[in-house]
Amino acid sequence: MMEQKSSYRQIVKATSLFGGVQFFQIIISVIRSKFVAILLGPAGMGVVGLLTATTGLVAGLTNFGLGTSAVKNISEANATDNHDRISTIIAVVRRLVWLTGLLGSLVTLIASPWLSQFTFGNKDYTIAFIWISITLLLNQLSTGELVLLQGLRKLQQLAKANVYGSLAGLVISIPLYYKFGVEGIVPVIIITASSTLFFTWLFTRNIDTTTKRVSRSTTVLEGKNMLVMGFMISMSGLISLMVAYMIRIFINRTGDVADVGFYSAGFTIINTYVGMVFTAMGTDYYPRLSLVASDNTQCKEQINQQSEIALLILAPILITFLVFLNWAIIILYSSQFLSITHMVYWATLGIFFKALSWAIAFVFLAKGASKLFFWNELFGSLHGFGFSILGYHLAGLTGLGISFLASYMLYFIQVFVIAKVKFEFSFNSSLLTIFLIQFLLAVICFAVVILVKQPYFYLIGILLIAFSGWYSYKELEKRIGLKEIIQRSIQKFKMK
Repeated sequence: MMEQKSSYRQIVKATSLFGGVQFFQIIISVIRSKFVAILLGPAGMGVVGLLTATTGLVAGLTNFGLGTSAVKNISEANATDNHDRISTIIAVVRRLVWLTGLLGSLVTLIASPWLSQFTFGNKDYTIAFIWISITLLLNQLSTGELVLLQGLRKLQQLAKANVYGSLAGLVISIPLYYKFGVEGIVPVIIITASSTLFFTWLFTRNIDTTTKRVSRSTTVLEGKNMLVMGFMISMSGLISLMVAYMIRIFINRTGDVADVGFYSAGFTIINTYVGMVFTAMGTDYYPRLSLVASDNTQCKEQINQQSEIALLILAPILITFLVFLNWAIIILYSSQFLSITHMVYWATLGIFFKALSWAIAFVFLAKGASKLFFWNELFGSLHGFGFSILGYHLAGLTGLGISFLASYMLYFIQVFVIAKVKFEFSFNSSLLTIFLIQFLLAVICFAVVILVKQPYFYLIGILLIAFSGWYSYKELEKRIGLKEIIQRSIQKFKMK
């Protein structure tokens, strides 16, 4: 029982820590975008976006997904408590990030005239691409150090490296853009990448591992699985990008460019502001699941625990979102974007199924089932694309929200069946109870905001938020002793 409570507490602790980091990074991103818009104008902002998007695409093709795949190997090595084994894996990872980083830089350097022509329609930005080619190496080296911190579960250092790197990027970019305007874009990109690498190195240099030289044969032997898994992750990521691009093209051709903007705005809310909870949880969940990947029973326990915490944290947030969505849209965008309300309502219900399927799908990565992971994600992307096309064709923007819900319901069934057949997975009764109660509350709230007029739906909605929050608190108290944690935090604050 105490071991279970400790496991639940670790999940909540990591989620709280990286939830704060994600929130901070979003705030930094909003501030940076605001200054870029003011200091560079729409055209300058467009140049920044195109340069970073293009190099990001090259990175996606050349980095072999090591930022995800290597976490599993480091985590497994760390579980052995064998310093020689840990040092070997770290040395292999560092060599691989050098090789893949250099590959990305060389591809960008050699292809710079074509990248400029393809991206901007001319070769005026060839020199810019030549200069920023170095950032593919710098960013990949940063990724290698962050992977090291994540795999060894040095969560405090990982959080600090992310926060300081983001803050340094903001502090560097504003004065350079102010002084040099558009001419400062390339220096900002390079210096930001350099500062990020500096902070990641700063927080990994004191880690207790001996520097070890490894042979080429050892690099090939240990690195093969990382590269194969990473390649599959990269390919699935590129497929997701292609699907998102094709959906936008379809909306633009069958509807209009304004609907593309509405679609982007709506799913930015879902994927960025709500999605930060998944990012926060995944940072510690993946290496933790990798530690027990060889034991199906322990995998099942970890997935159920993670799913329970995910639902208990997300449900009150999602129900609050349903009630106050109009205000959120006006604050984040403007009243012109209120037409996305119903799309986001439907998509919010889909997040419940995303939470469960997200927790299960990590087991494919943790077990190193690279082909299974790829085909699972490919089919998920394909039926997601099909539902989106059908949804927009039949019901416009609202149809896109319905398609998100339908797609994740199907994806949930898909990953559950695969995990059950391949890894003997099943849900425990407490998780199913939490899901049914919180999802039912969300469906009631959904019906209220659709059918009941203002201000009455606010009154009912606030009651539903309160009930969902109370239920989550009660269940978290059972699992982690939330009341005791809150009291301890208050005492620490008073002592300061």
